[in-house]
Amino acid sequence: MKILAFGDNLITPEMLRDGLKAFEKKGDTVEIRDWSHKNVEDLQNDNIKIEQSGASAVEINDSKLLDSIETFDLIITQFTPISKNIIDRAKKLKYIGVLRGGVENVDESYAKSKGVKVINTGGRNARAVAEFTVGMILSETRNIARTSSEMHKGIWYKDFPNKNKVPEIGGKTVGIIGFGHIGQLVAQFLKGFNANIIFYDPYVNEKEDFKKVDNIEDLVKQSTIVTIHMRADSTTHHIIDQHIFELMDENTYFINTARSALVDESALIKALKENKIAGAAIDTFEDEPLPKNSPFLSLQNVTLTSHLAGTTVDAFKNSPKLFADRFLNSVNN
Repeated sequence: MKILAFGDNLITPEMLRDGLKAFEKKGDTVEIRDWSHKNVEDLQNDNIKIEQSGASAVEINDSKLLDSIETFDLIITQFTPISKNIIDRAKKLKYIGVLRGGVENVDESYAKSKGVKVINTGGRNARAVAEFTVGMILSETRNIARTSSEMHKGIWYKDFPNKNKVPEIGGKTVGIIGFGHIGQLVAQFLKGFNANIIFYDPYVNEKEDFKKVDNIEDLVKQSTIVTIHMRADSTTHHIIDQHIFELMDENTYFINTARSALVDESALIKALKENKIAGAAIDTFEDEPLPKNSPFLSLQNVTLTSHLAGTTVDAFKNSPKLFADRFLNSVNN
């Protein structure tokens, strides 16, 4: 099999070369090309365009990147867009491998129509996102980020939005919406804090040590901290809406390190403005980068981060090997 792998600023050609050795040991040919940008910010800006508008939003014009593409059986990518145009040119293509959980940078429906199988790398950054989620919970409930920001201005900050109701995680109920790999890791981590974990996920059965609830409404009514870890699709769009926020109380904290489409942002902003909930910590937004006139920026009871949850050197470095192992096991079996 002849394989073309696209590196970038975050999964470098060197990481690909090391992680895809299993293919070469099997006798496959691996060619690596570099779609790196001037800097990571430029790469992420292109990725935002692709996630919002599809694989054709950023077309590859560098002929060197696409040279002899009609000869490859498998294309591997992290962020490099694989559009209809590329699929048409890759006459021998049988597989497209994506080195992350989502496949937004691939025209998946067109690939399938051409008999090309698209294979993602689910869970590749699950630990990174889960660890970040715990950090966001602590940062918002214990005022870590906002205090640091004020301290850098020379202010000894104590006047927190939640100054009269700063909680400990121990003994509190944490509700996890979506109990896949990430949600279960978050649960395991918070179990070490002696938190009471409940979860909602229609596709996951009861789990030892964790209580499953029948619906999101019951979950948020019982929880001091609510964190969501679902995939975004037509069935989960704005699954957290004004009705759900109205069921939370003034002591509830809401965390989203998953996808912005899961949450009605206007309803969340309203709940924060009116102090219907204690606070929130948000890593993903409808408009990215976050506009300077965003209402979020005028709120004191929210921790904001710039879509960082899955970004660790370990997650990027391990992705090619994880994909190679899974691909070879699935094909050979």
